[in-house]
Amino acid sequence: MDMTTGEPIVLKDTRNIGQVLARVGDKWTMMVIYILQRGPLHFSAIKRSIDGISQQMLTRTLRMLERDGIVSRTTLPLRPPQVQYALTPLGQSLSAPVLTLCKWACDNIDRINEAQSLFDDRAGHVA
Repeated sequence: MDMTTGEPIVLKDTRNIGQVLARVGDKWTMMVIYILQRGPLHFSAIKRSIDGISQQMLTRTLRMLERDGIVSRTTLPLRPPQVQYALTPLGQSLSAPVLTLCKWACDNIDRINEAQSLFDDRAGHVA
């Protein structure tokens, strides 16, 4: 419901919106944005900052974010050449909601784990 008009909200172009939400809501994407909001970093520094991400997944994630205009890739004129990644203005605009969601996840992970345990105990499930 639209709070200003009282009319039902109809999402248009849901296929494209869904693709964008799936991409920006991906755990690796969110972690890369979280890490890069502090400033530009080299690939290896990003990889060291994200526990559990493979080199292939980080490469794929950075490439998709670059394609979407969220991350920029700059080759530095050094010997050997080095690549640095940074958030673009579009990426910076995404970093605020990502930071909010990451903080929420950190603040509530214990409550979520507890709720999952209670659910699994009631339902006889084993996670």
